[in-house]
Amino acid sequence: MEQPKKTHSVSDAIRVWDLPTRLFHWLLVVLIALQYTSGEFGWPSMQWHYRCGYATLALIVFRLLWGLAGSQTSRFGDFLRGPRAMLQYLAALRRGEVSHRAGHNPLGGWSVVAMLASIALQATSGLFASDDISEDGPLVARASTATVEFMTRVHAWNRYVLLALLVLHLAAIGAYALRGRNLVAPMWSGRAHDADARPLRFVPTWLALALAALAAGAVWALVAWGEAA
Repeated sequence: MEQPKKTHSVSDAIRVWDLPTRLFHWLLVVLIALQYTSGEFGWPSMQWHYRCGYATLALIVFRLLWGLAGSQTSRFGDFLRGPRAMLQYLAALRRGEVSHRAGHNPLGGWSVVAMLASIALQATSGLFASDDISEDGPLVARASTATVEFMTRVHAWNRYVLLALLVLHLAAIGAYALRGRNLVAPMWSGRAHDADARPLRFVPTWLALALAALAAGAVWALVAWGEAA
């Protein structure tokens, strides 16, 4: 006899991701897309490329702070594990015996760090980048010629590293989808049906607002200092 398909209700979904983490994720998606199209195709204008770059840098600063003081599943200490844990996870994944722990798994945790590092490098190097014609980052006047040349090369080449990491990220999402696990829906709703329940601590949203304001203020001050030269 055919077994009936298991159905899920809202009540059996557990809360996995807080609102600040989800907003960070989707805002970053939009900003990276806009920066790519403006840099490669000139739409929107380069002024928007700069603005989106500043916003991206502020988001990265916020995420670093949130990774230290935010909700449990967003903290680096919750999902960063050593090589042994990652190898054990990969072995269990191949055997089909992996448990779906709420939050990032050991492999996904390091992929998050790799992408954050590449995005941070891209946003930071853009502050010093110059095309020697009409476009200069806000900190070009504050840096030496050697620094500007180096950062311009970094900004040009790191985009390929970032694109490769994004492709791997999308491929991983697709691979999990083929195994019957949807990773996109929980990042949208904050809740998951297929995650192993465990006690989770969530931080009040007001702390996220304070950290976001701090990050935005720091980036604004840095850009203003550069443009004042």
